[in-house]
Amino acid sequence: MDGELSSSWDSDDEYEKFILKMNPPRVVIDNDSCINATVVRVDSANKYGILLEVVQVLTDLNLNIKKAYISSDGGWFMDVFNVTNSDGEKINDETALDEIADFIRKSLGADSSFIPSRRRSVGVEQASDYTSIELTGTDRPGLLSEVSAVLTNLKCNVVSAEVWTHNTRAAAVMHVTDLETGSAINDPLRISSIKKLLSHVLKGRTMVSPVGSTHRERRLHQMMLADRDYERSGEVDGDVTQRPKVSVVNCGDKDYSVVTIRCSDRPKLLFDTVCTLTDMQYVVFHGNVDSKMSEAYQEYYIRHVDGSPVKSEAERERVIQCLEAAIERRVSEGIKLELCTPDRVGLLSEITRIFRENGLSVTRAEVATHDKNAVNTFYVRDATGSPVDPRTLDMIRNELGQSVLQVKGQNEMTKTPSQVSPTRFLFGGLFKSKSPCNFGLISF
Repeated sequence: MDGELSSSWDSDDEYEKFILKMNPPRVVIDNDSCINATVVRVDSANKYGILLEVVQVLTDLNLNIKKAYISSDGGWFMDVFNVTNSDGEKINDETALDEIADFIRKSLGADSSFIPSRRRSVGVEQASDYTSIELTGTDRPGLLSEVSAVLTNLKCNVVSAEVWTHNTRAAAVMHVTDLETGSAINDPLRISSIKKLLSHVLKGRTMVSPVGSTHRERRLHQMMLADRDYERSGEVDGDVTQRPKVSVVNCGDKDYSVVTIRCSDRPKLLFDTVCTLTDMQYVVFHGNVDSKMSEAYQEYYIRHVDGSPVKSEAERERVIQCLEAAIERRVSEGIKLELCTPDRVGLLSEITRIFRENGLSVTRAEVATHDKNAVNTFYVRDATGSPVDPRTLDMIRNELGQSVLQVKGQNEMTKTPSQVSPTRFLFGGLFKSKSPCNFGLISF
């Protein structure tokens, strides 16, 4: 049966590539029709998941989507996006505009490496330069410290990582290399040992997977969705009035279900909601996205991939819960800390150990290496639930170095930990920072 499904997917992929070669994507960038945003129009042959592909590309280019008009009913996909740079400004550099258009065309074309979500699973996988480790389990204070210590003891160097926590669940995608060779870990016995020890720490899932590398933030959404982080037990923590407002109603005459979302605006919001709808096997046929001041409004006309609207109250509630969770995962609790220092083996283990020994719990983290420098962001809170004592932060900064660790405060809570994607370092000018350790230039 698995062989038949694989053969079917391969046939579908070849057909989609043929259609794309016959009808390559058309990208038009307009800087005249909107005063405060650059307008990106994308036309392409329609296929399952294409909306997510486009939104993912725009997000990876570090563009904020302020408005969007979506139409993909029938065989053609026609979308319009109003975008700004990370400072909320129009993109006026002509070279950067040409690079954006070219990158979108290549990413959506027949030779794109985009992989449909139905092929993905949780696991430990080898890429050409690193081994990717995916972890899910129950969150607890000191968990990242324990995972980092295990990897250090196993002679694994953490090149990059992203960790999310939500509703007592934790998920992480970590890219590691062999300490001695600096390359991916290929020995099956060693991979099995890594899996076994990390599974013991997580008391969750650490599975081996043969699939290729995947988009990291999408994997985190998929992993937390599979781990059912959207299910809540007991009372909801925090201010209920600040939670996203999601509704799902059926539009009988058109046979659509209409999803409406109202919440605080932030970068990557559209990616998070479209990613979740796609991974729940829903297709967006029409949509309207807008943001004013700090508020966001999204409206989608959807059907399941089988062509039906939402069929039951239980399905409706699940869609609502999953979208609420997708929106909340990036809204971190606690103090934002930025660290930049020359990278070295065991650095992540050392930093997280210091956090743990000082009674701090990491709620979200992004770890990256640029030009031999570790550029990391951590959101931390007191493990007891109390506000973080400023004296604790002073002691940690004295231990690590005042210039190494910067405290950004709680007013950053609703922002993403990084508005700098790996793609930003592919381009010059607009997308490239001169120094990864200049906190004024790197906006983590």
